[in-house]
Amino acid sequence: MNMDHYIDIHLLPDPEFPQPMLMSALFSKLHRGLVECGRGGIGVSFPEFNPAARVLGRTLRLHGGPDELELLMAAQWIQGMRDHTRVRSTTKVPNDVRYRTVRRVQAKSGAERLRRRLMNRKGIDHAAAMSAIPDSAEERLMLPYVTLTSASTRQNFRLFIEHAPLQGAAREGTFTHYGLSPTATIPWF
Repeated sequence: MNMDHYIDIHLLPDPEFPQPMLMSALFSKLHRGLVECGRGGIGVSFPEFNPAARVLGRTLRLHGGPDELELLMAAQWIQGMRDHTRVRSTTKVPNDVRYRTVRRVQAKSGAERLRRRLMNRKGIDHAAAMSAIPDSAEERLMLPYVTLTSASTRQNFRLFIEHAPLQGAAREGTFTHYGLSPTATIPWF
């Protein structure tokens, strides 16, 4: 897997649309582009992410080999976002970088969903399930996210994104159609 090039896509300020909404729209379009032409060789990162503020920032960085990146950009997946973005040309990754994984993190489940599962499995009523699984059992992720719409259910969901700690060496692997991986690293600079 070749991760020696990158493309920065910077969101421009827009008085009508908040930045998180624009990033979600951009990421949704990228996802469709990766489904269409991705082969697991393109990763993403957000160089301006701020985990304390739970924001991804205004820049989406695509990582990969020059051929994969050019193939993706030729697919015109970014159509409709051109007025909201500034796309840099494909650039070689600088020397002396560190590495990190950028991965999706999913909450275990909501408390109400856990209760329904318990009721079905054990044949108990809602009151018993409430005492077994209090609202405090619900996991709250404190990570930045994009809001996407499921193609199958048409429901909105949050895709939480974690930038793992920096590493000194690259690790190979494949990337999902979201450009994320639990194991493969991207160069960080």
